[in-house]
Amino acid sequence: MLEHNPDTVKIVLKNLPLAMHQFADPAARAALAAGEQGKYWEFHDALFALPTINNETIDTIAVKLGLKMAQFKSDMASAKIRQKIDQDMLDAQNAGVTGTPTIFINGLPLRERSLEAFQQRIDGALGKTTKK
Repeated sequence: MLEHNPDTVKIVLKNLPLAMHQFADPAARAALAAGEQGKYWEFHDALFALPTINNETIDTIAVKLGLKMAQFKSDMASAKIRQKIDQDMLDAQNAGVTGTPTIFINGLPLRERSLEAFQQRIDGALGKTTKK
C-alpha cells in the first residue's frame, strides 16, 4: 500500500497486548525498547517470525540485532514505554477494538483484508473513483 500510495498513506501501528498471551506485553515493550535504538521494525518482524515468544527469544533477538543490552533492558522497564503501551490500549478501547489485527483506514475499520479492499477504501477517502 505504501508503494502504491507513497504521498497519501501513513501506517500507524498501535500496541494491544492481549492478556490471554503471556508474552504479548513483554514483546510489545521489547519492540518499543528496540525502537529506542532505531530497530523497532527489525525487532517487530523478528518477533512475528517466531513460532513462540518467551523471555529467552526476546533477548536472543536483541542480541542478534546488536542492541545495547543494558539500555534495552532499562527501556523495556521504563515508564515511557509503559505509558506508550497504556495509551495505545486506551486508544484501542476508545475505538472499539477488541482483537488484533484491526485495521482502520481514515478512521474507519476495514473488515475485508484484501489489497483491493485497502485500495478501494484509500481511493474513497481521497475522493477517487475506483477503476474496474
